[in-house]
Amino acid sequence: MTVVKIDGLDTYYEIHGEGETIVLLHNGFSCAMMWDGIYPLLVQAGFRVLLYDRRGFGRSDGGADFARSYVDEDFRGQSVSAMAELLARLGLDRFHIVGQCEGGVVGVDYAVRYPGQVRTLVTASTMCNSVISMEDFNRQKLPATFEGLGTDLQKKYIRWHGVDRGKIFYDICAKGGGCYGETGFFDLRPAISQVTCPLLVMYPDRGYFFDVEQGIAFYRHLTKGELLVFPKCGHNIFEHYPQMYARQIVDFIWRYRRN
Repeated sequence: MTVVKIDGLDTYYEIHGEGETIVLLHNGFSCAMMWDGIYPLLVQAGFRVLLYDRRGFGRSDGGADFARSYVDEDFRGQSVSAMAELLARLGLDRFHIVGQCEGGVVGVDYAVRYPGQVRTLVTASTMCNSVISMEDFNRQKLPATFEGLGTDLQKKYIRWHGVDRGKIFYDICAKGGGCYGETGFFDLRPAISQVTCPLLVMYPDRGYFFDVEQGIAFYRHLTKGELLVFPKCGHNIFEHYPQMYARQIVDFIWRYRRN
């Protein structure tokens, strides 16, 4: 297992392939394992791919205070700082970013803070802004406890985070979405409008969590970007259309490769 110490905690990462670097940022419930069907396609297209587990996710340590840090108002900022340290330790100073759902939030925040490092950014199924509080949103969309999940999802959680952490992690996530629930309403629009690199918004047309209008609103706040809607598709686009998901990322990068 390949790890590096970030803020005294083991951070798990993998690097595959050769070429320009694409950093893959997992969503808010799983870990880097979600990219198993995607990263080989990007490697085949001639890219080097970095994927890693953010603090407390998957194979990365959370630390004794993870539950507290997860609801801290600086959780988003800390995610960006940890990512910057990891990339610096690996000697990566110019790259492309792809973020799924919450990974897209991290990607947007990173592109705003370090605009000179990000060649292109792709976000998929990332919320633009909430119309109800995040606590109410989670209450509507998610079972309150791990036991309320279907058997298949329970098995996924255990595979992603381990037997001991899987249940605990879900219960923390579901309560209010971590720091997002603590801040009430979520609004990424001010940050989106500050992104200066080319940004591709990929959205499903019938996602369970966010309707397609969220993708349109996201696109409307870009200074430079594109919108792609996947037909007959749920939230996890990468599972519904893995080949197309990877192909659209590659094509987008090629369109803006001069940057």
